[in-house]
Amino acid sequence: MSKAWLFNHGFLTQLTAEFRLSMRRLLFDLCRELQTEYKNLVARFDLPVGLFERIGRLLALANYSTWKIVGWIETLNELVYFLDLLQQWENESDRKEFVQQLFAECQETFFEHGYVMDLFPSGEPAMSGFESRLTALCSRLAREVTQEALFFDPARAVQWLGRRTLVGWSLTGSLKANFERADPAGALSVGIGGEWREAPIAVRRALNRTGGTAVFQVKPEGMFLRVGGTTFPIWEQRHGRERWFWKRRTAFSIARTGSGSVTVGPTLMYGKDRQPKRVGQTEPITVQKIRRAWRTIRSAWPEGYAILELLTSHIIPLRAKGVVSFSYRHRPGLSFINCFDRDALDLIDDLIHENSHHHLNLLLRKYVMFHGDHNRRIFYSPWRRTLRPLRGIFHATFTFTVGAILFERLSSWASGRKGGQRWLQAGLERRDVQRARFRCLEEIESVRYSLQDLWYADRCLGWLTGSGRRLVKQMEEAISEVESRIAPYCEDVLRSAFGPLFRRHVMQLKKAREIYGPVPLRRVGPRE
Repeated sequence: MSKAWLFNHGFLTQLTAEFRLSMRRLLFDLCRELQTEYKNLVARFDLPVGLFERIGRLLALANYSTWKIVGWIETLNELVYFLDLLQQWENESDRKEFVQQLFAECQETFFEHGYVMDLFPSGEPAMSGFESRLTALCSRLAREVTQEALFFDPARAVQWLGRRTLVGWSLTGSLKANFERADPAGALSVGIGGEWREAPIAVRRALNRTGGTAVFQVKPEGMFLRVGGTTFPIWEQRHGRERWFWKRRTAFSIARTGSGSVTVGPTLMYGKDRQPKRVGQTEPITVQKIRRAWRTIRSAWPEGYAILELLTSHIIPLRAKGVVSFSYRHRPGLSFINCFDRDALDLIDDLIHENSHHHLNLLLRKYVMFHGDHNRRIFYSPWRRTLRPLRGIFHATFTFTVGAILFERLSSWASGRKGGQRWLQAGLERRDVQRARFRCLEEIESVRYSLQDLWYADRCLGWLTGSGRRLVKQMEEAISEVESRIAPYCEDVLRSAFGPLFRRHVMQLKKAREIYGPVPLRRVGPRE
């Protein structure tokens, strides 16, 4: 199985197919649970479970691995979890113990969202106001999943209403900017791709007065928005013809793949405090940069490109000083890429880096890599230069192993008679050739450092499963191969301007090993 989980395109394609089936099954399981186990809460939060099921039946199977549909189903899954907590709370005799146990569980469990702060804002298992906080969280998630479902296909939502023989149905929602999906303020994300509808200026002015809060109305003739005391049309269907009253906006397409287009959406902009502030228009020059980086990867590293086009489908430019690229586990294929504070070589690296997170997340949905969450920050990260938990080290080691391979492939691509010409056409400078080789060597040292910690976590602490151990072995084999291929350039790097940086990096890792590792914890869990 050498490197089977790293660059076997057929294997990852099959894994994606299995993932789609599992997400489809999860959606219908959740709907069934809501209708049988939580009837009272479904009525209380006015959840249109029938609409959710209808959407599920109409979606093509391929849609079940897309960032919008997976994110929607995952949010519904989280809502069901919190509804279950609310139902337990209402029947609980020892509520103090319940809160304490839940707090302890939250401390041990990995939550990507800020749900722990929603429930325990003081950082303590406070009972006072707990029910209100839990109810508010359920209400917010219920509104989010319902609002998103209404606009996957408005015609289907209206048909669902007709089948219920209702003359109208309403939902309090929000048209604030959604930073997780990069939805602009005053706009509706529609469909299952990157399209959105921009509200007319009169609607946006009214929304400014309400802080983005409004009421969505579903009627037999269409969709409407009530803001304050005024009702605005969004979409209508008369005599079999559809009409939108809001302006259509679409994402830029940069490539066609076997599963559709790779698109670039609006730009997410941060403030000086490194927090998202607004979602704005993406300039064509930014799209050109991303398109050129995409083509460079295709030319320089066909094997890695095949995985990139399989797993990355939507890119959000990120304008944030001091913030690098990121992605979410529950939104596969969606990558936020800093296109402003990073140069052409960094952009190529960031595209591959986030794709590697999508890659590992896909593996983690199929295989259990570690026993438990182990959220204690005990392993030194050579990249962040802070202590991180096992999950963070595992992700970093995987993504930077792939990064080392990328830099080696770029180095080889820049060699030869036409290498310099190809390099310049890719928007890269001659100095970047040496920088790519330096980055490769730097990543090799960092990955080897963390592989030692993963080995320790496995053999001494018993934290890795057999699957986790196999993936670590594949990373070791891959990094050894990269080290062998980059070796001819090592002396040149050491003699270059990057030599002192590389030596300093090696010394920092040596010092970190003396200070932080190996971690002197007792062994926990069985060793396979």
